[in-house]
Amino acid sequence: MPDSNAASRWRPGLARRQGRVLHSEIFAPSHEAGGVACALALALDDLRNSGDDRLEERPLLWVQDEASRKKTGRPYRPGLPPELRHRVIHVAAKGAADALFALEEGMRCRDLACVIGEIHGNPRELGLTASRRLSLAAEKHGIPLFLVRHDAKRDLGSARMRWEVRSAPSPRGCWNPAAPGLPSWHADLFRARMHPPSEWILRDDRKALVAERVAERPDASTDLSPDRSPDHGDLVHVAGAGSLAAG
Repeated sequence: MPDSNAASRWRPGLARRQGRVLHSEIFAPSHEAGGVACALALALDDLRNSGDDRLEERPLLWVQDEASRKKTGRPYRPGLPPELRHRVIHVAAKGAADALFALEEGMRCRDLACVIGEIHGNPRELGLTASRRLSLAAEKHGIPLFLVRHDAKRDLGSARMRWEVRSAPSPRGCWNPAAPGLPSWHADLFRARMHPPSEWILRDDRKALVAERVAERPDASTDLSPDRSPDHGDLVHVAGAGSLAAG
């Protein structure tokens, strides 16, 4: 029987046909360092398929709070994709409040290609109101934000795409099976505005983002979980997450 969700399921390269996703969140453990790598892969897929050749030379703003820098380190330019090494503007913020301010101000600058942020944990400054401010800024000015949430629990948020990412085994190399393979991530798209939830193995082969779907999710017509809400944030089943209607 045909998959009724196949046409609407996310896949790489959709930015060219459906437009750019302007606010994404990537939840990931800090000790694997896979969250930022996956965010970069998603950002590159967005830039490569944006249809705007001018983005290839525009700078990229990268904002980290202090806890993220201590956990994962600063961006290492020689280790970045070659097309990004000379374009990174790095901001070392003290805490979450300063990082959120820098992210929002960055998205007001139309000369940027995109903004990448790193915030550790679930700081009180990054609540639903702050998340909505980020979404509105991205959509108003057209600058995509890829926000990495290190060691964070799923909380209320307005990001149009929300991923949970962990490292996955690399494929064997074509010429030397003993050599390190391409970086790979198990990516759970648990909430998206235009796509059903799904799980993928993602890899960047240095030319394009490659995705292999690895699991089925419940049928969208019968999935009434709070994560299905498209516009009003996520109500997830974790301790302390209550209804928005609660006092």
